[in-house]
Amino acid sequence: MPSAGSSFLLFLVQVGVLLSLALLLGRLAARLGLPVLVGELLAGVLLGPTVLGHAAPQLAGQLFPAGQTQLLDAFGQIGVLLLVGITGAQLDPGLLRERGAVALRISLAGLLVPLALGVATGYLLPGEVLAPGTSRDVFAVFIGVTMCVTALPVIAKTLSDLGILHRRISQFIVTAALFDDAVGWLLLSFVSAMAAGRAHAGGVAATVAYTVAFVAAAVLLCRPLARRALPAVTRDAGSSIATAVSIVLFSAAVTGAMGMEALFGAFVAGAAVLTLMDPVRLAPLRTIVMSVFAPVFLAGIGLRLDLTALTRPEILLVGVLLLLVATAGKFAGAYLGARTGRMGHWEALALGAGMNSRGMVEVIIAATGLALGVLTTAMFTVIVFIAVVTSLTAPPLLRAAVRRLPPDEEELARRERQAAWHAAG
Repeated sequence: MPSAGSSFLLFLVQVGVLLSLALLLGRLAARLGLPVLVGELLAGVLLGPTVLGHAAPQLAGQLFPAGQTQLLDAFGQIGVLLLVGITGAQLDPGLLRERGAVALRISLAGLLVPLALGVATGYLLPGEVLAPGTSRDVFAVFIGVTMCVTALPVIAKTLSDLGILHRRISQFIVTAALFDDAVGWLLLSFVSAMAAGRAHAGGVAATVAYTVAFVAAAVLLCRPLARRALPAVTRDAGSSIATAVSIVLFSAAVTGAMGMEALFGAFVAGAAVLTLMDPVRLAPLRTIVMSVFAPVFLAGIGLRLDLTALTRPEILLVGVLLLLVATAGKFAGAYLGARTGRMGHWEALALGAGMNSRGMVEVIIAATGLALGVLTTAMFTVIVFIAVVTSLTAPPLLRAAVRRLPPDEEELARRERQAAWHAAG
């Protein structure tokens, strides 16, 4: 059993290798006209079981030994929380108040359509893909949950890389993705309880009540208090960054303790409190998160993917089918929700493209299904494959759709406000 010292040294090497390769491939992707995110995800794929694990298994085992990635996972999770918090801080509260109902409608349509399609597909898949002892009902609902989720951290990184976070459509995407994430984690809790034979309406109702109470407390209590207290504790960049990080992590811990997703707390902290802080002073925090934490997190997604399982024709067929169901369901749902909210054709397509990204959220759900015995190793690979492919295809599709949307004066003004976040970049 490795000592604490050797585990820490291994962690340092892991971060160094992932960050270096993510930086190299990210720059290569940018030179090829692709989002940086594509290269950062590819770094993990090359270092994971798909490539290095087969080309040099001994080296891969030494670099990323099974059961010794706890420190690396913790590093990535802290980065994700800060990334989501910063994204929340760049939201336009006025737009959220005015069009929050539309974003909610988009989110619900983008959830329900792929959820229904996923559940139906789960009932139609051959019995060979079911894990032993798993009921068809639990399996089908679990597949539905994996089809309907959206990855807020990956979306945040994508919009930032593309330089379009100031656009109105991007604000809608982020807000709708927040609703998706909240409901997605609620659904995961429910299906996990189903798998354990302890699902009940009381637990679901309690989670919903906690969610509403937390948001109300953040907006009605914490925001007014922060407006008075922040000037006294954020007199320079150093104190501002320390305060912002503390607020995001503490808020994430509170929602985690309440049985909700920690990412939800981080986002609410950013939207409710960090929006009151000077973005110029917080710009160095954004730089370190986007340049160090986020690339390691994204490379970590690719690190979990073993595409060799897809060499089996039956598994590849299931993977392609579920990928089509996931993409068609999310696009159709988001498009329907946007159009009913009186948004244009290209705005609706941009929403579908942005919300189709699943990233680490789906990876976590897949890992939960594997741990619960709901998914086989092959189905776990299929779900992670969908997460990576949708994360890779979202940026070019989103960029193509947004190009059809000329910016208005409000968006240009928002870009000027957000420019302060890049002051140290």
